[in-house]
Amino acid sequence: MKFTKMSLVAALLIGSSAFAIENTKVSGDAKLYYGTTDAKAGYAALSGKDDLFSKDNSAADAALSLNITTDLVKNDLVSISAGAGYTVLSTLGLENNLVSNVWGSAHNATTGTGASYGSPLGGAKVKNANWMTEAWVAATVGKTTAKLGRMQLDTPLVFTETWSIEKNTFEAAVVINQDIPDTTLVGAYVGNGNGTEAFGENLHSNVNALSLAAAPVVNGSGKFATYGTDGAYAVGIINNSFKPLTVQAWYFDLTRLADAYWLQADLKCQKIEGLVAGAQYASVEVKSGNSLGITNTDNSSTYALMLGYEVKDLVTIKVAYSSVDDDGVLGAANTATSTGNSKLYTEAWWNYGKVTQLDTDAYKVSITSPVQGMFDLGLYYTDADQGEKFGDNDLTEAAVTASKSFGPLDATLAYIYADIKTATAGDDETSNMIQAYLTLNF
Repeated sequence: MKFTKMSLVAALLIGSSAFAIENTKVSGDAKLYYGTTDAKAGYAALSGKDDLFSKDNSAADAALSLNITTDLVKNDLVSISAGAGYTVLSTLGLENNLVSNVWGSAHNATTGTGASYGSPLGGAKVKNANWMTEAWVAATVGKTTAKLGRMQLDTPLVFTETWSIEKNTFEAAVVINQDIPDTTLVGAYVGNGNGTEAFGENLHSNVNALSLAAAPVVNGSGKFATYGTDGAYAVGIINNSFKPLTVQAWYFDLTRLADAYWLQADLKCQKIEGLVAGAQYASVEVKSGNSLGITNTDNSSTYALMLGYEVKDLVTIKVAYSSVDDDGVLGAANTATSTGNSKLYTEAWWNYGKVTQLDTDAYKVSITSPVQGMFDLGLYYTDADQGEKFGDNDLTEAAVTASKSFGPLDATLAYIYADIKTATAGDDETSNMIQAYLTLNF
């Protein structure tokens, strides 16, 4: 389930200016996720089964997240606030009864007597995971805010992923300034992260290493390690002096690994109400003498275009196209995890990592509509076509979602069809997936 991500700037401003010490706020959510597929994935790849709703083809998890924020100092000169968050991830024992796979990769598991395929599941015990997701302090003087500690980030190439039952966070220092009218300046240093990226220390859990986590985002036990190979720096500028248009430009320095740029412009047309358009460009170049020993230092470029039309309270339709050249090594995906998720307009609903492959053209059509008195309907179609130079790893994905809120309870049911071609599997790797999401907000 893909949730709308709060911007880095908005997250900082909320965390640094909205709370008084006598008005300390506690918030959070409780989640229960379930998914089943007829693909031979996860434990089913070991057992050979390929039928929906069978134990070996299904995954489930539950999570409880709590967050607290408060002001420490608040006067005319300075405002200082702090926040903390904690997550507990548990299968509730479902892996021994209804499913053989888990949802999140923060779990570890012990090998059980039922693990005849070399898997830690299928009768073994999966360990609950718990970790502190956030612990930060922020200070605001005038129109400048500085935030230090463990936190969520949302930049084009370094961001927290919130689509799974677990989310990755960072240990970072961020400064934003809004002294220039209609302009936000951002500077950040990212030292550590607990996403599943493997540029630095590899802290993957055994359920992730054996592909038994359906939606792996976080390292085993939520552990943090050096982000990238030696940390990273980011600077950005966001401007909407011309109110219908928001433009942003970012530079990323992944120390001893790569340099990257991201440019984006999004327009809400004034002359044609409801018409929206956007353009994105990303450039990633591995540094010479990088710490991973990569010899290909060619620049990899990606661009994407989007056009959409919204009829208020009725329907929103968007079409997008992206293209990645065949040079370089790294694409425009999130560098904080190994999911392949990206900010591109064409990103798939579930099967991440295809639209950002080298030598790939991708298309996406999305239609969302509130079905009055019933539910919110979403239709998504993505096609990614990779050239033969890199193995012709193609994707066709169609997803249908129905969502409804019952007060504080959010419920979503999703169906995903995928035809995934790889150099080894060929054209016949089609699959069907059904997922159910329950989130209680408090």
